[in-house]
Amino acid sequence: MPYVTVKMLEGRTEHQKKALVEKVTDAVSETTGAPKEKVVVFIEEMTKNHYGVAGKRLSDE
Repeated sequence: MPYVTVKMLEGRTEHQKKALVEKVTDAVSETTGAPKEKVVVFIEEMTKNHYGVAGKRLSDE
């Protein structure tokens, strides 16, 4: 059973997250041969103050 974790900044709509789960599931099923019913997708959303690039939090910009 494939498990996929997608980490991204918060702010996407429910429609976007639904489409993401569908497309990731399709891609994993197609490339691994796993049945779609066995593909698990986790979405982990982060706030900008929990994410940094080049030594600075995105919330500080």
